Amino acid sequence: MLCRLSVRWLRPRPALRVRVLEPSLARAPAGGAKRSALPVWAVASVSTAGPSGAGGWYEALATSAPVQGAEDVLLLAHTASGLPWWGSILLTTVALRGAVTLPLAAYQHYILAKVENLQPEIKNIARHLNQEVAVRAHQLGWSKRVARLTYLKTMRRLVSELYVRDNCHPFKATVLVWIQLPMWIFMSIALRNFSTGAAHSEAGFSVQEQLTTGGVLWFHDLTALDSTWILPVSVGVINLLIVEIFALQKLGKARFQKYVTYFVRALSVLMIPIAATVPSSIVLYWLCSSFMGLSQNLLLRSPRFRQLCRIPLTKLDSDTPYKDLLAAFHFKFISRKSRTF
Repeated sequence: MLCRLSVRWLRPRPALRVRVLEPSLARAPAGGAKRSALPVWAVASVSTAGPSGAGGWYEALATSAPVQGAEDVLLLAHTASGLPWWGSILLTTVALRGAVTLPLAAYQHYILAKVENLQPEIKNIARHLNQEVAVRAHQLGWSKRVARLTYLKTMRRLVSELYVRDNCHPFKATVLVWIQLPMWIFMSIALRNFSTGAAHSEAGFSVQEQLTTGGVLWFHDLTALDSTWILPVSVGVINLLIVEIFALQKLGKARFQKYVTYFVRALSVLMIPIAATVPSSIVLYWLCSSFMGLSQNLLLRSPRFRQLCRIPLTKLDSDTPYKDLLAAFHFKFISRKSRTF
């Protein structure tokens, strides 16, 4: 038996086959091949994005169906209108803002107006409920903590019933954000794909070539950065103007809203250097989108337009909203500063 075992273990084993993986060939293009016209930062960002690398999530987003849909919308607007690319970007932005975000913004104001009109009733309910809870707590010997929790739980239920009765839950007012923000992201990525030649459509590289001469004024090349910083600064200024309009409307509100206003102001300023690092086609879209947002905010202050959209009247509404806005701007930025000197 020992002999058999020894013979078995002494038998020559077959040699291990070692498979040598050849490194992937990264040959340089031949002498006659056309060199890529993409900027260095664009080539690096596209080439380093792998399905499992650090840029994998962005590559998945850039090739997603919503982004491809945004690319198709831009191509359709350019083909149907016959405008140069700067005009096609403006036309697409105005159309999307007018057809999608304007109705949603009107609906947002409709919900917020109904919520505002409920405030007197909510305050009345809170006052009576506070008295009832105090009496009940005295009768049953509740502690302050139990009385407080009972008040909050009952008040929350009664307010929810009011929202259901008038069909104006405040969460419905956030629909605009959930639609507008993704649309803004998808359009920005679609324009980046066009500008860098990374568009995942057959016309991708031809669009990039058209964008190089599709600009106007000082930004003829929509694939290049705006070295004058006029477009980035304009984006920041318009966004700050929108923030200040909301801030003037929210004077005297809670401290949390003031902190939110400070944060959005800082974000608007931060957008300036960010906009200076992306192609001019994207910054042009941002500028047009911000300008349309400012126009919509001013339009939704018009009493006639609010009446057309059947937005309920509130005690905060004014018959002369634009005069009041100019007066508030004058008081905050001119009169107050003149008094300090």
